[in-house]
Amino acid sequence: MAKIDTITRGQAWELFKTYNEDSFHIRHALTVEGVMRWYARDLGYGAEEDFWGIVGLLHDIDFEKFPNEHCIRAPELLRKGGVGEDIIHGVCSHGYELTVDIKPEHEMEKALYATDELTGLIWAAAIIRPSKSVQDLEVKSVRKKYKTPAFAAGCSREVIEKGAAMLGWELDKLIEKTILAMRSCEDVVSRG
Repeated sequence: MAKIDTITRGQAWELFKTYNEDSFHIRHALTVEGVMRWYARDLGYGAEEDFWGIVGLLHDIDFEKFPNEHCIRAPELLRKGGVGEDIIHGVCSHGYELTVDIKPEHEMEKALYATDELTGLIWAAAIIRPSKSVQDLEVKSVRKKYKTPAFAAGCSREVIEKGAAMLGWELDKLIEKTILAMRSCEDVVSRG
């Protein structure tokens, strides 16, 4: 994916914090950043790891202050922060068919679409375990919770399944890879 313009990770972090202060949203942004960095390496885009991570970090920039305009207000906030159109497209594409008509095109955008909701569900499954960690979480445990609609009800199974289909993967493969990705960044996320 050709990058037209980018900002540093530090600039992205400061921009995100301009619009987000809730610890849940900060933890989610850091988780998705780490997951996207892992996926960049895993899928052969290691040279674009920073770009993938920044898109992951900024993906919910407008959610805390403008939940009813999620992915609609993001372009304005991102442009105000000096973010390029490539990042804006990536950020907004995770709201495809939910709030915007910006379709995930690049593998990075498909990975973001597929994992955003899933990270929430995996985290919910992890924190009820004795370890309160993803380090010992297995796919079968997530699948069991996944089948219970009331569990992590805010995490759309439909979006997760559409994301897996966009990537051409079975759901278990997406869950397994995302658990591995979350394991890779759990320490960083817990430090905030």
